[in-house]
Amino acid sequence: MRVTLSLTRPRTVLSLDFGLRRIGVAVGQDVTGSASPLGIIANRPEGPDYARLDELIRQWRPTQLVVGMPFHADGSASDMEDLVRDFTAELARYGLPIETVDERYTSIEAERVLKDARAAGTRGRISREMIDSAAAVLIAERYLANS
Repeated sequence: MRVTLSLTRPRTVLSLDFGLRRIGVAVGQDVTGSASPLGIIANRPEGPDYARLDELIRQWRPTQLVVGMPFHADGSASDMEDLVRDFTAELARYGLPIETVDERYTSIEAERVLKDARAAGTRGRISREMIDSAAAVLIAERYLANS
């Protein structure tokens, strides 16, 4: 039996769940198809904390950025869509491929997962920051599962 080694670099994605106050962040990779929460990036009236995002990109060296795109339950555009598109356009500064992923229900699902963990005794108090970062995990995992 002949063994062929893959010379392709594993993909590492940095996933972003855009919000008006916070941007949830997660890192995922295609070898396992899983992701881990990295916390949040502040999003203030003057804009996102790009210094923090710069730091995360240097640390994790992603091959791809993935941004959650908000839609209504019926698939129509949400009020946030233009803001997310503007944010995605600003991410071009990093010179990385950028994909958007339907993020419907990720915050609801993330909160449910965290509440289940709390009920099982494996997690304490649940903050908005934890929910935003957990939603970014789900966005990364959706992208990895479908790419």
